Amino acid sequence: MAEGDVLLGLSGALRKGSSNTMLMREAARLYGPARFIEADLRLPLYDGDLEDSEGIPEAVQRLARQIAEADAVIVAAPEYNKSISGVLKNALDWVSRTSPNPWAGKPVAVMSSAAGRSGGERGQMITRLALLPFRPRLLPGPEVFVANGRNQFDAEGRLINEQSLKLLAALMEALKAEVDLLRRAA
Repeated sequence: MAEGDVLLGLSGALRKGSSNTMLMREAARLYGPARFIEADLRLPLYDGDLEDSEGIPEAVQRLARQIAEADAVIVAAPEYNKSISGVLKNALDWVSRTSPNPWAGKPVAVMSSAAGRSGGERGQMITRLALLPFRPRLLPGPEVFVANGRNQFDAEGRLINEQSLKLLAALMEALKAEVDLLRRAA
């Protein structure tokens, strides 16, 4: 991927120091040269009445534009109470109201980190299901689930678990290959 290309990251966690945000940033580092943008998911709660009275908020329109303009998207999907985070689901719901669909055909890699031993597996799988209606080029793997997430990053936010690091690097290589495939087909 060329340095002028754009990689967009969505972290479904807003907490400062979130292991999912660190995982997303580590993925961007491993991806290599690209302009990396972190999406702002601090959006109002989806409300059809708000949409009817005021339209789609500018923050949502910006997010949809960022998705559309990105060459690839990384989604770091935390698991909250054995499901998708409300922050991420809300963002997906809002973006679904924009036209045209910015996700269609977009290469997307999903990963997760969680405090528990499954590394956010359920949250990630539900995130994948929530993305499917948008028809992205959702990578099947390798699957990256970082268990005990709070203890898997050093002070600089670098992933220290060797197995997770290898899987994340392989996932980023697959994402780059998908972008290259689309570029050659164009």
